[in-house]
Amino acid sequence: MSNILQVLGTGLVMSLGVLCAQQNAPQEKPAETPPPATAATKKENPVKAAPEVLAAAKKIFGYDCAMCHGANGDGKGDLVESMKLKMKDWHAADALGGISDGEIFDLIVKGKDKMIGEGDRLAPAKVWGLVHYVRSFPKKSAN
Repeated sequence: MSNILQVLGTGLVMSLGVLCAQQNAPQEKPAETPPPATAATKKENPVKAAPEVLAAAKKIFGYDCAMCHGANGDGKGDLVESMKLKMKDWHAADALGGISDGEIFDLIVKGKDKMIGEGDRLAPAKVWGLVHYVRSFPKKSAN
């Protein structure tokens, strides 16, 4: 009887050893597929940059964005230092170069890194207004 218990005990210990070894074995990473940027890149802003659109966007920016991006888009918001953020100064002419309106729209809606996206808290027309407002910063600094 004791031989049977020894064999069963040894088998149990060996099984646990195999399971533990497999648990720590490096696992294959799934092939990373870069998200297609073409859909966002091709989105065009359907909202006209009318004065009332920019005024509404400025108000939204003040409530939702200025704490990090700065009241005037200079990247010097109140939370930058405490959250250790690296923000762009959108007054620089090249700050938004190479980024389409659709990509800016997606960044606002989905967020990026520590920035939480707006999701469906803002209507798409309001987000497109923010895109116009953000695009206006380099022009404001040139004047």
